[in-house]
Amino acid sequence: MSNNNISEEKIISNDSSGEDKTVILAIESSCDETSASVCVDGKILSNIIASQAVHEQYGGVVPELASRAHIQNIVPVVDAALKTASATHHSSLTTHEIDAIAFTQAPGLIGSLLVGAQFAKSLSLALNKPLIAVHHMQAHVLANLIAELRPSFPFLCLTVSGGHTQIVLAHSPLQLEIIGETIDDAAGEAFDKSAKMLGLPYPGGPLIDKYAKQGNAKAFKFAEPQIPGLNFSFSGLKTSVLYSLQKEVKNNPAFIEENLYDLCASIQYTIIHILMKKLKKATEQTGIKQVCIAGGVSANSGLRNALKEYGVKYNWQTFIPAFEYCTDNAAMIAITAYYKYLAGDFAELSISPTARAEW
Repeated sequence: MSNNNISEEKIISNDSSGEDKTVILAIESSCDETSASVCVDGKILSNIIASQAVHEQYGGVVPELASRAHIQNIVPVVDAALKTASATHHSSLTTHEIDAIAFTQAPGLIGSLLVGAQFAKSLSLALNKPLIAVHHMQAHVLANLIAELRPSFPFLCLTVSGGHTQIVLAHSPLQLEIIGETIDDAAGEAFDKSAKMLGLPYPGGPLIDKYAKQGNAKAFKFAEPQIPGLNFSFSGLKTSVLYSLQKEVKNNPAFIEENLYDLCASIQYTIIHILMKKLKKATEQTGIKQVCIAGGVSANSGLRNALKEYGVKYNWQTFIPAFEYCTDNAAMIAITAYYKYLAGDFAELSISPTARAEW
């Protein structure tokens, strides 16, 4: 893969102060969004994201198509990230002065991860710069450190996405402890699968959020699994939604169409109640009042509002990432890589991406 467009790209600068700066170029390609970001001394200067609409017709992400799209998108996305950084930065800097190349190493679709990993390793080798491997879920947590108003350590983070649901205790930027997680399905999957049952197109989670605003959250009651400790379960909820719909549609074929808004509101309310109940329990067990959310589902307006309401009610100090840092993005990879750079945590060129990884 050619790197000429990247290595020759100049980042324009007007500041000649000569001060040393830590510059990170980060790449994210774990699923169906190709993203690149430039970070200078922990400040995000660009965060370019290219989404893939091709999957909509299939009702889900097709791994082979995702990989091909990443190959098409990665060079222009990285180029755009560098040009955007050049327009916002004010010191003398070229791509040859980048201090490290970061990439998402795990978890994700292996074909997608490979595209980003190989590009990052090639660029690292071409520029003779160190390589930083980043865990995708750790990066979601640290997305809360991008904003000027950020949590202080230790803090709790409810990380909710299509593939993960976790409560993380953040002791420091690189010392993160999972204290609760789903034992089966993720909350994001529960949103999308419920949306599919309702006949909504992919991705259905955002549509449930949209329609829920016009519905009655108490119109229908669905099962809430009783799981001990801080762990979650969403398989029972999906089964409850399925059986309820089957029963009602049998008596009235137009049931879903006639009650769509209320169904969406009730499903969303149930998922959020499960999440917030466990998060509240985590604050009680740890005594920590600095509370964040992260991950794709943290873009859900109902969850964002619920966190604010709980914060007021229970005297939490709450933090919510900007929308662009909730879904998959390279800025969160860059901010994580910045702290790994400061700690000297670099990867060998022999490192391989992996679809699943513990942390």
